[in-house]
Amino acid sequence: MTERFVLDTSVFTNPDIYAQFGIDSPSAILGFLELVRRTSVECFIPRSVYDELRLMKNLGKLPPEFEASVRIRSPRKFNLQIPAQIVYELIEEVRKRIDRGQHIAEEYAKAARDTGEIQDAGRVINRLRERYREALRQGIIDSREDMDVLLLAYELDGVLISADEGLRKWADKVGVKILMPENLRSVLETLIEHHFPGQPVAQ
Repeated sequence: MTERFVLDTSVFTNPDIYAQFGIDSPSAILGFLELVRRTSVECFIPRSVYDELRLMKNLGKLPPEFEASVRIRSPRKFNLQIPAQIVYELIEEVRKRIDRGQHIAEEYAKAARDTGEIQDAGRVINRLRERYREALRQGIIDSREDMDVLLLAYELDGVLISADEGLRKWADKVGVKILMPENLRSVLETLIEHHFPGQPVAQ
């Protein structure tokens, strides 16, 4: 059975991941495509994620061979069924995070009232933003693009590849196969050796 990999932007934008394939994002994309072409793997990316990639200035213009190796396909949202329990868990998770964010905001408001310090207001606000963002967004699906990746991997029974911890966490909850992104190159090389024995892997 042909493996289907579903990718998100982090494969090409996270330095810890793309360094497997090149010194920067543009060269990493070319290195990734070169390896994929030598396997039987089918790669997919949702349209929303593809559009996000195209707008990233550090990537430049995506090479024309990108679409020859990575299929652009959105999940069939109106036909797809997911377990109701997942919806309940997501709602409960969001509720807990809103409560946590409220407590953080209250903590900073009380500290400002008690100390009366306003000269470092900029630093305090930045720290508040960091903690608030961490409480509400870290470890959870928080964008349409994340949901598209998850639903497409679920629909295709594909392998989700992402550096996003929250996306991997929720993929695991719905039974989607996961490949840790730092192992992507070694997995592709193993597939080349398995399907095409004797073919040199290193370029």
